Amino acid sequence: MATSKVKGTNKKIKELKGVKPEKITDEELERVQAAINNINRIQLEIGNLESKKHEMLHGASTFREELGLLQAQFQKDYGTFDVNIQDGTINYTKENGKVNKED
Repeated sequence: MATSKVKGTNKKIKELKGVKPEKITDEELERVQAAINNINRIQLEIGNLESKKHEMLHGASTFREELGLLQAQFQKDYGTFDVNIQDGTINYTKENGKVNKED
């Protein structure tokens, strides 16, 4: 029996006989592996970002608590926690049109 040298002839003969391929091509395998590797890399990066996000949210919460403590201390010391954060001026409430400065 003569062997065929035409590329793809073997594949075509197997198709006609109903023989199913056992493996995908090397090129297809490389493409699948590359796609899966990219997905895994992206998921790992998302995990890193979520972890960093959690740490940052925790930090923001800590600073909010600290601000609350400062406001409570200002309220106790100055009767108000209304302070200009640019220059530190205390904004006392006005009573009868005059600023109430407790010295």
